[in-house]
Amino acid sequence: MMIKDEFTPYESEFLEFKSELTSFIFRLVSNRALAEDLVHDTYIKMVDNIDTFRKESSFKTWVFTIAHNLAKNHLAKQKRWREDAQQINAKLHINSEELFDKMRGVYNSNPDKGFELKEHISYCFNCMTKTLVVDQQVCIWLKNVYDFKVSEIMTITGLSEGKVKHAIADARKNLTRIFDEKCAFVSQKGTCHQCSSLKGILNPEQNEQSKANQIKMVREGSNPDKEKLLSLRMELVKNLDPLENPSSHLHSYFLENSPKWVEMALSQENS
Repeated sequence: MMIKDEFTPYESEFLEFKSELTSFIFRLVSNRALAEDLVHDTYIKMVDNIDTFRKESSFKTWVFTIAHNLAKNHLAKQKRWREDAQQINAKLHINSEELFDKMRGVYNSNPDKGFELKEHISYCFNCMTKTLVVDQQVCIWLKNVYDFKVSEIMTITGLSEGKVKHAIADARKNLTRIFDEKCAFVSQKGTCHQCSSLKGILNPEQNEQSKANQIKMVREGSNPDKEKLLSLRMELVKNLDPLENPSSHLHSYFLENSPKWVEMALSQENS
């Protein structure tokens, strides 16, 4: 067993990237409590197995590998989201006073409440990645948001170099198509309908279009280079912690409940 003095340097390093690890796991499992539990389990396993760390990779890569392996079982149980999940859920809330009141209650429950457009864009990115197969989700998060090298992603995921590169390329291609078809910021139809309708109710004093125009990704929405627009979107996502912003409690509520709401809406349509 390692004595505390021997472990202290690694413990300090773990704390330096703990928030990144937590946000990564949250973005995969879409549940705040589960993400925190998995990070705790990762820490325990890291401590118990620190003597097996051979420095063949960075310590951070080694820890992310542990966390990814712990999350695998949960990811295997999750279904891919429908590409129209957000639209389905928005319509469901508009037609259900009970659901809308619950959403308003979640928003009002946090004294630091807010609803910022850039945070909504980040939330939408999280939703869109849920439409991808798991390997594509994991690889694009690790490469384009958390800045891991392909060789490091190979270590974390256990995938070959070819599979990692294909997963990243396919994820980018799929996300580019989805955003081009569905994102109002990209299609130049004005402020995102879901965001502006929610903001008009939850935070009416803010001018949505004025705020939207301050975001580079929105200003360049007419750019024909859709790959560049995707990169701008990911740059915005990279700079936002999904668990630490004024909208995080509301977005966590959406992410945790979205699959259930979609099933509810489809069941109502078929009844």
